[in-house]
Amino acid sequence: MTVPGLRSLLAQQTALADGDTTSRALVEQSLSRIAASDQALNAFRVVRAEAALAEADEADRSLASGDRRPLLGVPIAIKDDTDLAGEPTAFGCSGAFPAKTEDAHLVRQLRQAGAVIVGKTNTPELGQWHITEGPAFGATRNPWNLQHTPGGSSGGSAAAVAAGLVPAAMGSDGAGSIRIPAAWTHLVGIKPQRGRISTWPDAESFYGLTVPGTLARTVADAALLLDAASGNHPRDMHKPPQATLLPAAFREPGKLRIALSFGRAFAATRTTLDTVVRSAVTHLAHRLVALGHDVAEEGPRYGLIGLTQAPRAMAGMRDWADRLPDPALIDPRTRANIQLGTVLRGPVLHAARAVEPMLRHRVGEIFSRYDVILTPATATPPPRIGSTDGMSPTRMRRAAITTCPYAWPWNVLGWPAIAVPAGFTAQGLPLGAQLLGPASSEARLISLAAQLEDSERWFEQSVPRFEARRPRVE
Repeated sequence: MTVPGLRSLLAQQTALADGDTTSRALVEQSLSRIAASDQALNAFRVVRAEAALAEADEADRSLASGDRRPLLGVPIAIKDDTDLAGEPTAFGCSGAFPAKTEDAHLVRQLRQAGAVIVGKTNTPELGQWHITEGPAFGATRNPWNLQHTPGGSSGGSAAAVAAGLVPAAMGSDGAGSIRIPAAWTHLVGIKPQRGRISTWPDAESFYGLTVPGTLARTVADAALLLDAASGNHPRDMHKPPQATLLPAAFREPGKLRIALSFGRAFAATRTTLDTVVRSAVTHLAHRLVALGHDVAEEGPRYGLIGLTQAPRAMAGMRDWADRLPDPALIDPRTRANIQLGTVLRGPVLHAARAVEPMLRHRVGEIFSRYDVILTPATATPPPRIGSTDGMSPTRMRRAAITTCPYAWPWNVLGWPAIAVPAGFTAQGLPLGAQLLGPASSEARLISLAAQLEDSERWFEQSVPRFEARRPRVE
């Protein structure tokens, strides 16, 4: 009863509502593809086959009774930094983590919308790297080229969606961790306004840097999952006005003023933008002009925003380290960052938080002249698997900054951003750009991204089915 070609979240939702397929059929298909791809991709840390099939059967009974919740019966994945009752939350680390007794608030939202969670996806230790590799699980690979990374830290979710294992997945973004893997796997990735999706059982995550978000093959799919996951717990620290965002994917954005920016915030590390990335982003700028928008090259005044990011990131890692069952099992580079977080947790962290309003004012000044900013999502195409093996903690941090210097300032500010596909290298590796907006501007970003999608038709290019091509690692 499965309908061939149902890669889209919206398509699966419609097919289920129309009775053209069943939740059990879709979940069985997802589980089969996960199993077939596991050796090649290594996208999942946890697969909950038995529980997911039971939930699918319950969803089918609800569908038969006329229930039409937005994600009822659709299989999705969540990242392994998110609590799921009955499963551990290892956040990429080794050790015997206890099973959680309660769902995270965003999981409750997804369950309320009817979603069937088939598993939890791989992420590097404590979500700190631009790759998804680690001693606990090995390497998660890019379905477009198995010798390359899908990016990080939501690399497992990105690989799962790009390979067609699930139609959409949750990720989290603390320094570009949704937008980087979206760019490197030809996906749409939405980093929403801070607080749009709850981080509970944490009142905020990594001192406000990290927010949950969505990965999908189309803008509408990413917006649909975002709507389903959105909502606040009473004890959340950040609670922006909630809004339904899916309709924005189906309306024109109007004529916009768009700043094309290749400049980077100061981070005490020299970075170089790969010419193939610049060319791809410039192509999108020309496309936006053809669509009727005004585009001019100008960038935000970032100032010393970089000095405020590291204390929050490292202190957040230090806090999370208290949950590790055996700290001796983690990568020495992770231990070094945790130790750095111990040093930065006091007055330095307080100062980093205190200047955020000033930084919003400084950076936000550009929105008096422009509606949206277009930038690269990363400075390079996806690196090869193992390219960071043996690096010292300092070299590893520099590698992350030089490869991915464009995303993290928006985490400091807490504002929304969307990564969109921007083409491929000559070797077939995906590239991406990002659309940046001021506070609570997701609707405008979604409308603009959807307009680009209609023009570029990036969803027509996808990875062949893994079970059909029998992938192997060379």
